[in-house]
Amino acid sequence: MKQVSTAIRDQASVDAAIESRFSTRMFLPTPVQREVISDILRVASRAPSGTNTQPWHVYVVQGATRDRIVTEVCAAHDGIRANPALGAEYREAYDYYPEKWVSPYIDRRRENGWSLYGLLGITKGDKDAMHAQHQRNFKFFDAPVGLFVTIDQVMGRGSLVDCGMFLQNVMIAARARGLHTCPQAAWNGFSKIILPLVGAGEDEMMVCGMSLGYADESALVNTFHTPRVAAESFTKWLD
Repeated sequence: MKQVSTAIRDQASVDAAIESRFSTRMFLPTPVQREVISDILRVASRAPSGTNTQPWHVYVVQGATRDRIVTEVCAAHDGIRANPALGAEYREAYDYYPEKWVSPYIDRRRENGWSLYGLLGITKGDKDAMHAQHQRNFKFFDAPVGLFVTIDQVMGRGSLVDCGMFLQNVMIAARARGLHTCPQAAWNGFSKIILPLVGAGEDEMMVCGMSLGYADESALVNTFHTPRVAAESFTKWLD
């Protein structure tokens, strides 16, 4: 393929793949063929990276490995709820969120959380329901395929940017094939459980997990689509 001369004649499909991506929170059990996953990763590998380092490692989990991860992480998640002190044993390798929240980010975060819980009928203070919904992350929202992306710890923070572009390619390539995804930083705190189970090296750190599969179009939770601020609000034009 001659990249410099390739013409994109179907702009609408490219835009639709981007605009129809959302964090899917209920999947069908329909299997995803290995060839399809491999093709998605092949396309996604064209993501840019600083000096072409291509720092990402990808672990695709299905079947028994997927189920074992679900069982062990859910047990750890339940254990932390029963004894919050256990949370100190599970640390993220990097700070995904800020130590101190400020506006407008805290406002968007709150809107996101309460809009989702409101749709599902989870009221403020219902800790049992909140815990159960949060634990849906650790069941891959029933998706048959999970992805875990890591980088070598020696790499700099710029490699996280590279991985972000790679992950976006995965999600858009999945949409082009009729699949949906949910990128999940929720897994990061449980990397000490997950990384040995997938055979990651001791020098690797978790970037995030992702659920992949066919969306359950009848699920109420999949009607939840987050808003976006207008491009004008974050753009400055300089002549």
